[in-house]
Amino acid sequence: MRNAFHDELDSIGASLLQMTSLVRVAMSEATTSLLTVDLTIAEKVIAADGVIDEIQHELDARTINLMARQQPVASDLRTLVTSLRMSADLERMGDLAHHVAKQARMRYPNSAVPAELVPTITAMGLVADKLIDKLSSVMEHRDAVRALEIESDDDEMDKLHRDLISTLLDDKWSHGIEAAIDMTLLGRYYERFADHAVSISRRVYFLVTGEYYTS
Repeated sequence: MRNAFHDELDSIGASLLQMTSLVRVAMSEATTSLLTVDLTIAEKVIAADGVIDEIQHELDARTINLMARQQPVASDLRTLVTSLRMSADLERMGDLAHHVAKQARMRYPNSAVPAELVPTITAMGLVADKLIDKLSSVMEHRDAVRALEIESDDDEMDKLHRDLISTLLDDKWSHGIEAAIDMTLLGRYYERFADHAVSISRRVYFLVTGEYYTS
């Protein structure tokens, strides 16, 4: 019985890693669609969001069922409760990639990103990819030390977000209100994506140590 229970726990962990991989692809491709004005890629990301949602629903149902059947305690219960919260964060990260792709589709065949902000959005996409790559390793290996690194990695995203807002507020901004709204939303999507990565890293830290980490 215990072996079967731990096999199910391992399966839940594998599903979380699968979600993480799909979220990474989604945000990477959403960024590509945004910067290259590629409608085909944008549509692909939008359609794929349903797959992430389905995995989350199935994963949460399995987790709750396992909690009801096995009535776990101590670290096993912590693992299951943490899994529910991480799946919610990952689902939201998928939604944010979906929003980026929808922004690209909405402005097609024009670019949603003015030329002077292409470097900033490119950098935000790279930071998002670095965060989710490290997060995947942290989750797989339950690495509490690297989990703490994600907090400082998020600082890069926050700086880029501040730079973007500064550009929008500059008197030299010449692209009008609509473009400013587009860029405000896009900046927020990337910034929130990184925040959810931090949230998951803190949950991994709690899972490993039993203690909450606050910066």
